[in-house]
Amino acid sequence: MAERQAAGWSRRDFFGGAALLAMAVGIPAAVAHFADLDPSDEPSDRQRAMIAGVSQLVIPRTDTAGAGDVGVGDFVILALAHGLEGSRAPLAADAMPNLASFQRRDGSLRHLDWLETQLDQRASGDFQKADPARRIAALQALDGEAFGEGVRSHPWRTIKGLILTGYYTSEVGGSKELNYELVPGRWDPDLPRTPATHAWSSDWTAVDFG
Repeated sequence: MAERQAAGWSRRDFFGGAALLAMAVGIPAAVAHFADLDPSDEPSDRQRAMIAGVSQLVIPRTDTAGAGDVGVGDFVILALAHGLEGSRAPLAADAMPNLASFQRRDGSLRHLDWLETQLDQRASGDFQKADPARRIAALQALDGEAFGEGVRSHPWRTIKGLILTGYYTSEVGGSKELNYELVPGRWDPDLPRTPATHAWSSDWTAVDFG
């Protein structure tokens, strides 16, 4: 398990991630920002850099900011600690056998510790120090496994889902990557849809963000 920071988190450092968490779950930002989390959920500096980098690989910078740029890594840390996407539920009896060493006493999974180990193994060394091509290959291999045929539950699915939620509830993701219209001017019963059509961030039923 990665060594924790001796001084703990700086709450100010996590303001961006806390703001995204507040928007995603509909609570005041101050509640998410100042919530005292279990010390065991505090990330190491390496884990914080890792999840920020992974978020950026999932949604890279194009003509708009990427997921890492807008603080999604910190959102994922806080979201996991608060149990979003069922991340604090005890592991199922038929969970992957190699997860046991990453369980908390309550049976839930330490997702960051698990991800850190997985990426290092798949990068054949230090994922953080690997070249970009090796980092992408390691993440693609993990993604292919998680979304492979017959796979119903996988820790990466939870983490990736939180990355997408954090990004598409951010200002950039919600207003620039998606279409946004706070008050529709008219009702159109049938609209043409093409592969370039963006989902509407003001329609939460468009949860696939396609």
